[in-house]
Amino acid sequence: MGNMRSVVKMLMVVLFLGWMFIWIMISTNLFKSKWTPELAKYLNTTYFGPQGTNLVLLTVPMMFIAVLSCVYLHTQKKSTQTQRECKVKKKMGRVMMVMNPLGIVTATELAFSLLFVALLVWALSNYLYISYHVSLHNHDNAKIWQAKFRAFGLRIGYVGHYCWAFLFFPVTRTSTILPLVGLTSESSIKYHIWLGHISNFLFLVHTVVFLIYWAMTNQLMETFAWNPTYVSNLAGTIAMVIGIAMWVTSLPSYRRKKFELFFYTHQLYGLYIIFYVIHVGDSWFCMILPNIFLFFIDRYLRFLQSTKRTRLVSARILPSDNLELTFSKTPGLQYTPTSILFLHVPSISKLQWHPFTITSSSNLEKDTLSVVIRKQGSWTQKLYTHISSFIDSLEVSTEGPYGPNSFDVSRHDSLILVGGGSGVTPFISVIRELISQSQNQSTKLPDVLLVCAFKHYHDLALLDLIFPSDISVSDISRLNLRIEAYVTREDKKPETTDAHKLLQTKWFKPQPLDSPISPVLGPNNFLWLGVVILSSFVMFLLLIAIVTRYYVYPIDRNTGKIYNFSYRALWDMFLGCVCIFISSSIVFLWRKKQNKEGDKESKKQVQSVDFQTPTSSPGSWFHGHERELESVPYQSIVQATSVHFGSKPNLKKILFEAEGSEDVGVMVCGPRKMRHEVAKICSSGLAKNLHFEAISFNW
Repeated sequence: MGNMRSVVKMLMVVLFLGWMFIWIMISTNLFKSKWTPELAKYLNTTYFGPQGTNLVLLTVPMMFIAVLSCVYLHTQKKSTQTQRECKVKKKMGRVMMVMNPLGIVTATELAFSLLFVALLVWALSNYLYISYHVSLHNHDNAKIWQAKFRAFGLRIGYVGHYCWAFLFFPVTRTSTILPLVGLTSESSIKYHIWLGHISNFLFLVHTVVFLIYWAMTNQLMETFAWNPTYVSNLAGTIAMVIGIAMWVTSLPSYRRKKFELFFYTHQLYGLYIIFYVIHVGDSWFCMILPNIFLFFIDRYLRFLQSTKRTRLVSARILPSDNLELTFSKTPGLQYTPTSILFLHVPSISKLQWHPFTITSSSNLEKDTLSVVIRKQGSWTQKLYTHISSFIDSLEVSTEGPYGPNSFDVSRHDSLILVGGGSGVTPFISVIRELISQSQNQSTKLPDVLLVCAFKHYHDLALLDLIFPSDISVSDISRLNLRIEAYVTREDKKPETTDAHKLLQTKWFKPQPLDSPISPVLGPNNFLWLGVVILSSFVMFLLLIAIVTRYYVYPIDRNTGKIYNFSYRALWDMFLGCVCIFISSSIVFLWRKKQNKEGDKESKKQVQSVDFQTPTSSPGSWFHGHERELESVPYQSIVQATSVHFGSKPNLKKILFEAEGSEDVGVMVCGPRKMRHEVAKICSSGLAKNLHFEAISFNW
């Protein structure tokens, strides 16, 4: 098995390096004047037309990598070698610097970012060299400087196309590419943002240059031209208008303060892609096809998963205005600590989906999955109101869970978890995973220090979620956990507790359509995802070949006319969507049929859950109340916790005090300022044993 994985990995590396080599060479005069004519003889056949070269060189390799990665991830197993690789990756990913507005940037990220910028500069330089020194097109009989100005605008649009070759990889949630480099869709959202800013800026320059050029040559009406045999300027104009709307509303001032505006505007990406592809044509579309094709497979599979109504078992309303929702799940559903789950509540919004941190452990809690939701923003406030009202059921759909492909919480000698406010929630799943691993006596567990800062005293109730309610003293006996909690806006413990601050638990009645959360393609999710990718892409190639050979080519040959430029691009998009729909639906239904017996048992389990009335109980030991239930885990939290009032944690002192440990993993989740402070300390070089990782809720 190990040898096969090594061969697959080596093949993927070779294919990726070859793919990148083509991107480096495609802007050169050598590729344009010598390689392209030779390749066209063999690749631009009557079955694929002018798009044949780009289809073979730039689409096929990346799609093949995507299929191979499914096999690689499916066969991946935790081993000593895997753990050693994790440690090496941590050293490679150590913090380089904190750069505004980019935020925390590792040495690896900085190196690849500089290489990517170098690629863009290289491409623009080569394109301008071809335009200015090899073949300057001047069809409008403009002045030489005007023709060069137009060529600059055209070529900078070409360079923006490079960004689109990578734009959708970071937002593919069930990506098979990102796990190969240790990334998740959540951790790589920032790359999508960076690429979006760069591409939109380049396309804006491209548009402005052409508007100025057409104004100088009295051709402003070209803005609205739709040439049947060449580039459609009107399609490009429409795409740019949509792009600017998406770009502006994605800026932090809109995205964080007016999320609904950002969310709904960003749903225009489908129209943007359509007009963008019509503008650039089918040959250029094949250059960026892999990341769009894989994104739409992911998007459709998410849609299929979200059509099921998820069984919501219970809700706990915490004194800190947080909610813990517990869902039923199939025992075969596995996920890693720090994973997230997307929720959709139709009674609140028909379109909006929101991600929330999973606090449970799939190894510790076999049949349930829990998430914590903080009441902030209009959507969460409405959900809080719904849960708090007198309802006995709530329609909820879910997507996910999504998280790292592997997460070895015991790879370090000690762990320092730094959380601010609701930033503590990802670490609850980490601690619960350690509890699960503690059942194996041979596993060496790290010492854990949880440093958490809260604004108010009642926010400490979040710590009640660290241990499941049914945990026993033997389950946590090997866990060496210490908690340093800081209450920043209160100087002392409140003497009284308001009645509405008591913790409430609400149980929901099962509904006939409820079903547990399960993997969209079953337990062997990656393997079947590979089947979807391979079958849909092969089907796409066959249909493109048939349509081109028996419909497009006869029109070109028999009528003497060039087949409509825009229709070629539309055929590619239409057939791609059809193939994704057919292949994904067949595999999804086939897997659903195979798991029918298991689904029956799961549904039977869901329906058999007894409905319990809402109950109220003390919020936590922090409020000075006695618990009626088993108190061992809560007594353990009391003994492990030190509460500090009216101060913030001295993070520098806390981190440097861990210098005695050989290998210290430092994870931080919370406000931007806190993340940056911890990153600067870890990157200072004063403590060589600190290995940093940040978890961010906001983009």
